[in-house]
Amino acid sequence: MWSLLDLLPETPMIDVLDIGASHNEKPPYQPLVEAGRARIVGFEPDKAECEKLNREYGAPHRFFPHFVGDGKPAVFHETNWALTGSLYEPNTPLLEKFQNLAEAVAPVAKHAVDTTRLDDLPEIGNVDFIKIDVQGSELPVFRNGLRALASAVLIQTEVEFLELYRGQPVFADVDVFLRAKGFQFHAFDGFGGRAFKPLVANGDLNGVFRQVLWSDALYVRDWMALDQLDADKLRKYAVLAHDVLRSYHLAHLVLLALDRKAGSGVAGAYLDRLTKGA
Repeated sequence: MWSLLDLLPETPMIDVLDIGASHNEKPPYQPLVEAGRARIVGFEPDKAECEKLNREYGAPHRFFPHFVGDGKPAVFHETNWALTGSLYEPNTPLLEKFQNLAEAVAPVAKHAVDTTRLDDLPEIGNVDFIKIDVQGSELPVFRNGLRALASAVLIQTEVEFLELYRGQPVFADVDVFLRAKGFQFHAFDGFGGRAFKPLVANGDLNGVFRQVLWSDALYVRDWMALDQLDADKLRKYAVLAHDVLRSYHLAHLVLLALDRKAGSGVAGAYLDRLTKGA
């Protein structure tokens, strides 16, 4: 699929905030970075991984080794797999109900750490896209990152439907908070789960029957209030909807608002290219 930047070359640089930036797969914003149209500020508390990210991406992208949270001292629960460590304690009795889950979230050590509020970080300026994956700590990050939320138009956040970590906020808690801050739920980006022991789904220890445990939830700035956004923010919103979400109907809706704001005719050209291959 072509990029909406073809029709909106004047779109300013898209600012990405990546919290829990260690990647075991290509991040959704990568094509925009490779095109030189997105700039990342990222936070990854694993210092070695943070240094690796800074080497790989280089300027103008910046990664910092902070534990982002509520600004208070906390305990980091290290596990046997770096991607499952959390500021919340693994809920081992629950995890053990499922195939190959407790085995990937096995406690190894506890570390006293200091957390930093997003609102207190001078590195955070304008934000367009927030990507966050911090193993259950997403809601405390949001509650202490209101400046970033105020400018963002897209959020991709991991959510859990059960307490995989003791006392963690679950999807319902995150959903209520983000909707109160001017976002609409848009979609889930895949689902993760496991089978209850002793059954195995289709011979795959990571297979799923019906029990869903986690997902990435996608939230977008309230499309009932698009006229409150300026033209540049609408351009970036439309590009993210098209290039990252592949949500073409949403991109068109945003372009209609851009045309009202800027007196342009991009929405019609976009619709023609989508439907006619123009």
